Amino acid sequence: MTPSPKPGILDISLYVGGRAAIPGVAKVVKLSANESPIGPSPKAMAALSAASHDLQLYPDGSSRLLREAIGEVHGLNPDRIVVGGEGSGPLLTMLANAYLQPGDEAVLSRHAFLVYEIITRANSATPVMVPEKTTNSAIKVDVEAMLAAVTPKTRIVYIANPNNPTGSMLNREEMARLHAGLPKNVLLVIDSAYAEYVTAKDYEAGIELVTRHDNVVMTRTFSKLYGLAALRLGWLYAPAAICDVLNRIRGPFNTSTLQQLVGAAAVRDRDHFWASVKHNSQWLPWITAEIRKTGLRVDDSAANFVLIHFPPPGAEGAKETGGEKTAAKADAFLSQNGIILRGVASYGLPNCLRMTVGTGEQNKLAVSLIQQFMAA
Repeated sequence: MTPSPKPGILDISLYVGGRAAIPGVAKVVKLSANESPIGPSPKAMAALSAASHDLQLYPDGSSRLLREAIGEVHGLNPDRIVVGGEGSGPLLTMLANAYLQPGDEAVLSRHAFLVYEIITRANSATPVMVPEKTTNSAIKVDVEAMLAAVTPKTRIVYIANPNNPTGSMLNREEMARLHAGLPKNVLLVIDSAYAEYVTAKDYEAGIELVTRHDNVVMTRTFSKLYGLAALRLGWLYAPAAICDVLNRIRGPFNTSTLQQLVGAAAVRDRDHFWASVKHNSQWLPWITAEIRKTGLRVDDSAANFVLIHFPPPGAEGAKETGGEKTAAKADAFLSQNGIILRGVASYGLPNCLRMTVGTGEQNKLAVSLIQQFMAA
C-alpha cells in the first residue's frame, strides 16, 4: 500500500506549456508563450545587477519595497497588496487553498486558464465549466450563464479579463453585473494578467470592484508586459481581511530580494511601460488584419496575442489543392520553418492556434508563412 493523495488530484491533467524548441531546427521564433517582444526595462536590468550582492542575506519577508512601488504607481494602499514569486499562479493557488474545501464548487468559463481547474481539483472541490458565447469575431465569457451556474456550493468564481487563450474581455458594466449577481459569500477572482495591454476605454482591470467590495480579488503579473517572465513575480490587490488570510498561509520569504528590487524598478519605469503598449497597439491590429486576408477567422483580441481558427479536419474549406488547411498541419508547416505557435487543444480549441505579438520582423515572418500555407 502506498500513500494516497486527497480526492481530485489524480483527476488533474498535467499542464503543458508552449513549446520552446523544435527538434532539428537551430534558430526558432517562439511566439507561443505571450512573452514580451520588448524585453525588460533597462532600469529593471540595472536593478538586477545592483541586487546581485549580499545574497547570503534573507529578503524582507513582507516585500514592503515592492508593495509600496506597486501602490505608488496604481494609487493603492500597500497594506492591501500581496506579492508572490512564480508569477500570479501561486497567489491563485493560495486563494484556492484558503477558500475551497471538499464538496465546494468553483465556477469558470470553458476556455479559461487551465490553472483554475487544477487548483480547484487540488483542493478536492468541483470545477463547474460554463460555455462561452461565440460570435463571428470573439469567444466571450457569458455573464448570465456564469451567474446561472452559481449554486449554494459555489465558493469562487474565476474570470480572466482579458481571457487567455481567447483574447476577449468583459467591459466595466459586464464585470459589475457579474459581481452584483453573486452572493456576498462567493469570492470573485479577477485574473488581470493582460490588463496592461488593454486600450479599450470601457475596461476596468478590477481595482474599482476590489476597492468597493469585500469579496473581490484582482491578480496581476510581471511576466507579460513587464518582460520579467524568467523572474516569476506576481501580485494581487484584495480587501484587508483577505490579505490577512493570505499572509497567514504564504511562505515567510515568498519573494527574493532580486524579485523585489527588479519588480519595483520595472513598475516605476513608465516610459518602458508605454513603449510596450505602443508596440502591441501597432502590431496586434496588423497581425489580425493580415491573417484575416487569407480567409481564416482571427478573433478580436484585447491582449498581446491572437487566436487563429482553422477549418476542422474533413470540413468544407479544410480541403484545398495543397491538402487540408487544419491547425495541426499549419503548426507542422510553421515548425518546419522555425516558427512556434501555441496549440490550444487542451483548452477545448483543437482547431485553433494562438500567436503572440512578437517583434516587427517576427510578426512579418510568421504572417508571411501563414499566408504561404493557406495559398499552397
